[in-house]
Amino acid sequence: QVQLVETGGGSVQAGGSLRLSCSTSERTFSNVIMGWFRQAPGKEREFVATITWNYATYYADSVKGRFTIFRDNALNTVYLQMNSLKPEDTATYYCAAAPKFGITTRDYDYWGQGTQVTVSS
Repeated sequence: QVQLVETGGGSVQAGGSLRLSCSTSERTFSNVIMGWFRQAPGKEREFVATITWNYATYYADSVKGRFTIFRDNALNTVYLQMNSLKPEDTATYYCAAAPKFGITTRDYDYWGQGTQVTVSS
């Protein structure tokens, strides 16, 4: 069972920045696709960003140009740098691991517990 642990959530004013981290002890981390999703109250979980084992990235249109996903395979950690945050970014953010590229929740086999991000106007 792969365990993913997210940290770095919090509260920030609009225009601010936060960096989320997701760590795992999984020894095959460098071979898996890592993604970030988010879920706001009353809404479905939605794709935010993903990064492949060879550092290719893909973003949801809503965060493109503001969020950056990157990974450190030596530390078994993936990050989500969030800049120019907006109130509509408020959600619980989840990291997830997948065996191949995908942008739907069904593509990901393992999930973290989530970390709350709140952006006030």
